[in-house]
Amino acid sequence: MKTALIFPGQGSQYVGMGQACYRASSDARRLFEQADSLLGYSLSRLCFVGPSGQLNETAYTQPALFVTSMALWVALREYIAGDIIFAAGHSVGEFVALCMAGVMSFPDGLQIVATRGQLMQNAGKKSPGGMAVLLGATLEAAESLCKDVSGIVNAHLVVANDNCPGQVVISGALGALELAMERAGDYGIRRVRRLDVSVAPHSLLMAPVQEPLAQALATVPLREPQIPLVFNATARPASDLNEVRQLLLKQLTSPVRWREGLLWMVQQGVERFVEIGPGAVLSGMVRRAVSPVQSVAADDMVSGLGW
Repeated sequence: MKTALIFPGQGSQYVGMGQACYRASSDARRLFEQADSLLGYSLSRLCFVGPSGQLNETAYTQPALFVTSMALWVALREYIAGDIIFAAGHSVGEFVALCMAGVMSFPDGLQIVATRGQLMQNAGKKSPGGMAVLLGATLEAAESLCKDVSGIVNAHLVVANDNCPGQVVISGALGALELAMERAGDYGIRRVRRLDVSVAPHSLLMAPVQEPLAQALATVPLREPQIPLVFNATARPASDLNEVRQLLLKQLTSPVRWREGLLWMVQQGVERFVEIGPGAVLSGMVRRAVSPVQSVAADDMVSGLGW
């Protein structure tokens, strides 16, 4: 079966994530232990027991998701049958896809993700922002809402994620975000939910992160991907390593074109998506965007194995 691996981003984290594979897999355990040593604090304890407030801070969320997803990958890869023809990650999940495909080493990937998370958190303190998911929204309605609200309050607000039909995420300055949440019903949007994200990813509020992250990426050796990677900013694969670096920087301020990427992979023959990471957020998007293509989540696989 032709398979694509997909890796989740912020919003998928929860206290307890990764604990089952840590107990069951020596390979997963080694990654958590290596991460604790490299970061200088117990990331494993934060993932397993919290506190949730700290886990939801961007500087901690991003490395926690990266390590948990990588640990699930090394623990479950022997159980994933089929021909893996693509991989993609949602936002910070893109870095997991890079490591899984051999573009970066695990230590380099972890250090870049930890740097990215800290830079984004610092940018968020200078320009407070957040994200909200619009349910029952068309892309056009979400774009109109953002444009109108931005004009009213003279603050930045944009579509950040085009996830799947009926689910669009907006991101931007807090004042604009709060007004958009109040007025969403006027645009035919059924429901709005604030996300557990402490910054405004995929908006111009993250522009200050690009230069220092570029400097960090320049120090990391990259290798050609062993599996084609579909990137957020273009919804298409890229293998040229200079282009890969540019796409990782562009992703900070441009929308995640997730729905387009899913559709493109299905057009190339993907028959099943396997979500490697905590929860099943992406699997739900697959079912809404490209049903009846199969989708399975790592957490369900772990339960099925009795871990």
